[in-house]
Amino acid sequence: MADQTLPQAPASGAPDSREAPAAGTARPGAAGGISRRKLLGTAGATGLVLGAAGGAAGYAAAPAGATPLTSLGEGRVMFHGKHQPGIITPMQARGHLVAFDLAPGAGRKEAAALLRRWSDTARRLMAGEPAGAGDTDVARDAGPSSLTVTFGFGHSFFARTGLEKQRPVALDPLPDFSSDRLDKARSNGDLWVQIGADDALVAFHALRAIQKDAGSAARVRWQMNGFNRSPGATAHPMTARNLMGQVDGTRNPKPSDTDFEQRIWVPESGAKDPAWMANGSYVVVRRIRMLLDDWEELSSAEQERVIGRRKADGAPLSGGGETTEMDLEKTDRDGNLVVPINAHARITRPDQNGGAAMLRRPFSYHDGFDADGVPDAGLLFICWQADPLRGFVPVQRKLDRGDALSAFVRHEASGLFAVPGGAAEGEYVGQRLLEG
Repeated sequence: MADQTLPQAPASGAPDSREAPAAGTARPGAAGGISRRKLLGTAGATGLVLGAAGGAAGYAAAPAGATPLTSLGEGRVMFHGKHQPGIITPMQARGHLVAFDLAPGAGRKEAAALLRRWSDTARRLMAGEPAGAGDTDVARDAGPSSLTVTFGFGHSFFARTGLEKQRPVALDPLPDFSSDRLDKARSNGDLWVQIGADDALVAFHALRAIQKDAGSAARVRWQMNGFNRSPGATAHPMTARNLMGQVDGTRNPKPSDTDFEQRIWVPESGAKDPAWMANGSYVVVRRIRMLLDDWEELSSAEQERVIGRRKADGAPLSGGGETTEMDLEKTDRDGNLVVPINAHARITRPDQNGGAAMLRRPFSYHDGFDADGVPDAGLLFICWQADPLRGFVPVQRKLDRGDALSAFVRHEASGLFAVPGGAAEGEYVGQRLLEG
C-alpha cells in the first residue's frame, strides 16, 4: 500500500491474527464569480498556458471588473492528445468510476455512436463548457477544476461488438488470488469510465452527463465514488495518505524515469498489441476494503512494521527520509531485520518482483457503516501498466504468498480494461478500433 499495492500518481500534490510475530516478521493483523460560459469566452480570447505533468493546465484571465476563478477552479486538462487524460494527470480530489454493459441488441454501430457522444461531452466539460443540449447546470458557476474523463474497454466488449480478433491478449482475465472475495456484480463490464475533478459538483456533473449520454445503448453495471485530499490542503505538496493514515505512493513510477514509457504505455509498434492500442495503457481496478477496526487496534509501531515505513513521514524503517532507498539487509541489535521480511513495502518493491511496476492512481472511498458500526471504507485501487501480466499480476501473486498487510484488507471487486491512446482533434476515443 505504501509502495505498490495501495497507490497514487507521480505528480500528486499530495500517495489477522494478533499473535506475537517471529523475529524479523511484521505482526499481521467554490470558485469566484466568473461563470463557466464566461470562462470559455475568456479562454478563447487569451489562449491557454500549457504545462504540468500529465496534461495541460489552462489559466484564463478574467475580464476587467470580474472576479477571477480561484486556482482550484481554473485548472484545465486537455481532452485531445497522444494519451488519454486521467492517467498521468495529478491526482484529483473527487472521483467516480462507472462500468457499463451494452444493452441487448446493441453492437459495434451503437458502441461507435456512444463513444462519439461520450468523447464530445468529455471534451466540452473538460474545457469548462456546458455538456450540450439538456445540460443540468449542476456545475454552472464552476471552472473546469482539472476535470478528466477516461474511457476503456472490457474483455466482454469485443464479443458483443464482433471485434474478437481485435481483443488484446493482455486483456485476458486476471488469475484468481487467494485474497479475493469478489462480487461479480461489481466487477468487470463492457465499458469503463473514470472521472476525476478537484470539485465534487464538477465531478458529479460529468458523471450524470456520461450516464445520460448512454441512453438506450448501454446500462450502468456498477458505479463507485472516491476522494483524495484536496490540492492546497497541506502546507506544501506531499505524498497523499490513505484511510489507514499511511503515506501512500512513495515509490510510484515518474514520467521522468528512463523506463516509464515502456512500463506504462503500449508502444506505437509492437508485436503483442493491436494497432488501435498504440499509446494506450491497461488499467486494473480493485475495490479494496480496509478492515479499519482491526488496523486501528495496532499500535503505531506495529502498523509501521506491517508497512515497513514510518507513519509520520513515510520514511523506511531502515532510516532516512521518505525517498531514501530502503536498506533491506539492515538489522537491529538483536540481529532482526529492521524492515520485516513480510512488510508490505518490502514485498511490493520492483527489485523484489523481477522489475514489475505499475503507476498507481487511486481514490479512497467510504460507503457508510454496517449495523454494527463497522465502516465500509478503503481504496479504489487503480493501476496503469503496458502489460498487466508484467505489472499487476506478479506483484499481487507475491502479496498473496505472505504480505503482512493482507490481514487488514479484503479485495471485493475487480476489473481489467484496455484504455486506448488519446483522440486526435476531430476523433473520438476508440475510433481506430470501432472504425478500423
